[in-house]
Amino acid sequence: MNDSNVEKESEFSQDKVVDMLLSSTSEKTLDSESMILETQKRVWGALKKGYQYSGIVDESDQYLRKNVFSKLDLVVLYVDLVGSTTMALEMPEEKIAIIISSFAQEMAAVIRQFEGYVLKFVGDAVIGYFDAQNNGLLASDNAVNCAKSMISVIQKGINPILNQYDYPDLMVKIGVDFGKNIVVRYGSDERQSHVDIMGPAMNIAAKIQNMAKPNQILIGQDVYQRLHPNFQREFVEVVWRQDEWRYRSRVTGEIYKVYEFKG
Repeated sequence: MNDSNVEKESEFSQDKVVDMLLSSTSEKTLDSESMILETQKRVWGALKKGYQYSGIVDESDQYLRKNVFSKLDLVVLYVDLVGSTTMALEMPEEKIAIIISSFAQEMAAVIRQFEGYVLKFVGDAVIGYFDAQNNGLLASDNAVNCAKSMISVIQKGINPILNQYDYPDLMVKIGVDFGKNIVVRYGSDERQSHVDIMGPAMNIAAKIQNMAKPNQILIGQDVYQRLHPNFQREFVEVVWRQDEWRYRSRVTGEIYKVYEFKG
């Protein structure tokens, strides 16, 4: 096979991947009503049974332990609940516990729906990641679609149930970034020692999320560049005020661009 044929075959394979991605995304979009209904059932059950909640089984710990001390390309997603401090001051502790627990586990369920892993729950935030080792394009699209579904699940699934109990609407801030991260293990016990992820993508995703407004999705430049062109059109570059955003690309040294989802 000559070079031109190899190149054409490579381009064809990439096109097939994109087509498969778009078709799977379409199926998940079509099935969003089922996802929302399942969310409502679980949240309803949590409110009726107090702290009891049927959570999900996640394979993150197993995945990380298999890759301890490895450097991995990952898309990292931070989703943070807005206004939880105010709620904590104004509502009974048991109500806050139910709301945050339900929120966190529902966000975890959405992450798994889009083939991501749930790294951990941090207070009222959930951190997820998507394996981009073999296909950074697919992982980036999955992460962005996950973020969009999170907003939908909250607005159409969780909030209508909370409203029936006179609970306030939930809103979130979401930040997503791509990069190489290292899996670390704190201790020598291969099965029990705590495992975690460290790297620029973890840090920048958190910084981006912190800059987001309620119900806003912000993504880093490295994620944006890997999105399908159809998805890129849904985002616009954020124009920062002077010194509002100072983080620079490790590759170019220029200010690292951030993009906002506009739909």
